[in-house]
Amino acid sequence: MIVEFGHFALITAFILSFAQGVLPLAGASRGNIALMMVAPAAAISVALAVTLSFLALVWSFVTSDFSLALVANHSHSTKPLIYKISGTWGNHEGSLLLWILILAVYGGVMAFGSRAMPMALKARILAVQGLVSTGFLAFSLFTSNPFLRLSSAPLDGKGLNPILQDPGLAIHPPMLYLGYVGLSMAFAFAVAALITGDVDRMWAKWMRPWVMAAWCALTCGIALGSWWAYYELGWGGWWFWDPVENASLMPWLAATALIHSSIVVEKRGQLKSWTVLLAIMAFSLSLVGTFIVRSGLLTSVHSFASDPARGVFVLVILLFAVGIPLSLYAWRGPQLITTADFTLTSREGALIANNMLLVVATAIVLLGTFYPLALELITGARITVGPPYFNATFNPVMALLVTVMTIGPVMAWRRGNTARLKPVIICAACGAILSCLAVLSIGSGFGIGPMVALSLIGWLGIGISADIWLQLKPSKSSSLISRAKRIPRDVIGMWVAHLGIVVFMIGAVGDNLLNSEQVVRAKPGDVIKIANRSVTFSGVKQVQGPNYQALAAQLEYRDEQGRLFAVLTPEKRIYNAERQTTNEAAIRPTLLGDDYAVLGDGDAKIGYTLRLYYKPLISWIWGGAVLMALGGLIAAFGRQRVTKSQPTNAVTAGPLSSASKVGTR
Repeated sequence: MIVEFGHFALITAFILSFAQGVLPLAGASRGNIALMMVAPAAAISVALAVTLSFLALVWSFVTSDFSLALVANHSHSTKPLIYKISGTWGNHEGSLLLWILILAVYGGVMAFGSRAMPMALKARILAVQGLVSTGFLAFSLFTSNPFLRLSSAPLDGKGLNPILQDPGLAIHPPMLYLGYVGLSMAFAFAVAALITGDVDRMWAKWMRPWVMAAWCALTCGIALGSWWAYYELGWGGWWFWDPVENASLMPWLAATALIHSSIVVEKRGQLKSWTVLLAIMAFSLSLVGTFIVRSGLLTSVHSFASDPARGVFVLVILLFAVGIPLSLYAWRGPQLITTADFTLTSREGALIANNMLLVVATAIVLLGTFYPLALELITGARITVGPPYFNATFNPVMALLVTVMTIGPVMAWRRGNTARLKPVIICAACGAILSCLAVLSIGSGFGIGPMVALSLIGWLGIGISADIWLQLKPSKSSSLISRAKRIPRDVIGMWVAHLGIVVFMIGAVGDNLLNSEQVVRAKPGDVIKIANRSVTFSGVKQVQGPNYQALAAQLEYRDEQGRLFAVLTPEKRIYNAERQTTNEAAIRPTLLGDDYAVLGDGDAKIGYTLRLYYKPLISWIWGGAVLMALGGLIAAFGRQRVTKSQPTNAVTAGPLSSASKVGTR
């Protein structure tokens, strides 16, 4: 009965979302308040209906209702409860319903809030959300119904892919979807503005918190996926330029550009047309990612093995979501163009440079992702575009972004310099030079690429620190605390996010330059040397898990003085229901670096294959991502009004002002 109720709720949501998409648009065009009021009521109703439908599906997984085809194919009675729940979205149909749930909840939150927004604008925004929801609900009901029953229920299920049976994968997809789907709000704002041809500062002010929230969620989602790949896949890396990884990076880069361009609209009333186009592009790239993982076009550890018919449906949604707004943009876009009243040596100029570089970076990733597919389709030849391509193209663009990031926040609006510009540039340059000298003093023979990366870390880190000090340093007329109180919180958020980029870069460069690796065939009693530590292989033992059996190696780590400081037990697991084998890495994380061990094949006679790594500073990568997201949240939801006594040269540029290595700002 619960399954049928969930299916009925999904059908109800489809009907209501269609009404939400059509009636308010008609009401807004005619000035009919009654029809416009349908929008918030329908949005809240859709959110409730989809929530009930999703909870019904979760209940089916928790209770192991194997009469439901989805549960029978992706669950098992012996699975731990957390993986029964996460198994709800560990498949195509369930993850699609999660996507729809988040989309509906965003609309419901919008309906409850934004009371100061004009009713006509709010109705149009919710109507666009309703039309997007209608498309995805149709996709779910007609091609990917999660509530299909089996004529004969099996005694047990087939289980969930073992690599998805992990706490990281329980959190990663929902967080990533919060980002993907959150960009639909920016898309709805953009389309609503194009319908009326009206974009002003208040429009940007109302939109920017939604974009920031989506950006923060997308940042956390990408970081969680990277962290999961690092410890679960047993390869010791954190980013491989996998096509599906790229699919999440592209909307993130576009959203970063959108945040900065919306600052210019809000503060100066400039870049209106460009900001609308970026909002459309950011959500379109989210749909591109959805198409990639559900079309069967790419083979990846992240993708769903779906039939091409589903990919065609997503492609149709993508064509409508891009084609109609771009047609509106071609019609209304020229009306949004404003006369530039600023010089290129201004904060507006820096933000434009930021936007251009981020768009170029997005295009580079897009080309590297789809060029192999296009080439195979046209010629039949198969090639792989991997790290060498991105290192040669993507990284230089990011280096330019980091350079601009230090300068942009200390430049004045319209024209001229602030009093902080010269000292900040001097301090940043000194930081870059000192970083180079420190590397040269080590004498390790680093190449030009690492030297540039370390110089950029010094440039950005010292530049931000100098800006913070210049704005907070006490004077005769004001104390440190009083000056701190006058700093807008969106500026504090910018500092935190930019410092997060510095931390991220330290982790990425440290892991790339200083990591150590040993791959050996070892027998019990053997000692392996790696990175000033001795690792003794004591042997393997059998381990019984809740739904798997495993061989666990025991590795004793000793320092140069022979003192034991860690025991790692990497496992090779065999999952009974799925009949699959996985390697579970053992990791000892510290701020200075991770000891990382993986057990491979072998036996007591010939020995066991061991892969040992030492990964310096790698945890700083994810710490930096957390700081970026925290800075975004501070900027989005902790904004305060600048007092009249605040100096006119204080930074008021919003959360992020110029660029980053992995692209954030």
